[in-house]
Amino acid sequence: MLNDLTIALDVMGGDKGPLVTIPAAILAIQKSQRLHLILCGDENIIQELLSAHKVLTHPQLSILPTSEVVTMDEKPSSALRNKKNSSMRKALDLVKEGKAQACVSAGNTGALFATAHYVLKTLPGVERPALISSLPTHEDNKHVFMLDLGANVFCDSTILYQFGVMGSAMAEEVDGVEKPRIALLNMGEEDIKGSDHIKMAASQLQQNSSINYVGFIEGNDIFTNKADVIVCDGFVGNVALKTCEGVAKLVYEKLKHVLSKHLFARFIGKLLATSLKKLFKPLNPDQYNGASLIGLRGIVIKSHGNASVLAFESAISEAMKEVERQVPMKIKNKLALGLTDK
Repeated sequence: MLNDLTIALDVMGGDKGPLVTIPAAILAIQKSQRLHLILCGDENIIQELLSAHKVLTHPQLSILPTSEVVTMDEKPSSALRNKKNSSMRKALDLVKEGKAQACVSAGNTGALFATAHYVLKTLPGVERPALISSLPTHEDNKHVFMLDLGANVFCDSTILYQFGVMGSAMAEEVDGVEKPRIALLNMGEEDIKGSDHIKMAASQLQQNSSINYVGFIEGNDIFTNKADVIVCDGFVGNVALKTCEGVAKLVYEKLKHVLSKHLFARFIGKLLATSLKKLFKPLNPDQYNGASLIGLRGIVIKSHGNASVLAFESAISEAMKEVERQVPMKIKNKLALGLTDK
């Protein structure tokens, strides 16, 4: 059936807003005839950009005009109280009203978290949603889920425990991993290491018979496939994620510099060009763009604020996947057991 999958886009969100989100939307509908996108934002800007891309009208695109924009530096409380006609709020309202099955935004993370929490509410037994995304590992075609990536700066032991249960459900239901290995990110693998709330979360996870808790994991093992889900608070998770992305870019730029420095190096670089592309493709943050705000009664995908067109299209693809697999409903079923089996 055509157009049986509807996603609302916060077109105005992100560092470049419609300059990225509009071409990404066009790319997404070109890849899937099932997809219908509701573009929430300034109608004049949207129409102008669609015209520039020679898409005057399209059956897979519709526009919901909005008059306000949540800026990237706006306080979450201000966005929640004062921006009820913003592109972000209207996109979330569409999910609440059942007119869209998911929302995708590259906007202000704090504002998106606060507004989504208020509009959609959390699943039963969940105190706070968390940002979760997949990261590559050393093994081909294997990745690890990590949460929280920035929605909650500090988390007590109960919230970390809930993240572990939600992450386990995500890995099992989305990726089909049987008994996902759950680990807590810590400053060491020994039981005596870490803060009191980390140790308490570990104890709670160990007591849950439905959770395959494998212990603490250090930052240098994030990509070694020692766990299927890594749990941490949003401060640690966001710093770890951004650091990893920075290191990947550093290695790539250093290698490009070395291979362009001398004639022989340039020759070697050309010979290895195909192999190097295959090597760095799994490390490209664009294809992992699109963190899910897990724990809500609807699907919300957060894109990087500085996402490229391809990266934002990847976030739309992530939303499609979660809609098709009915992620919130499956997580709700897992939570019903997991959050009570302590």
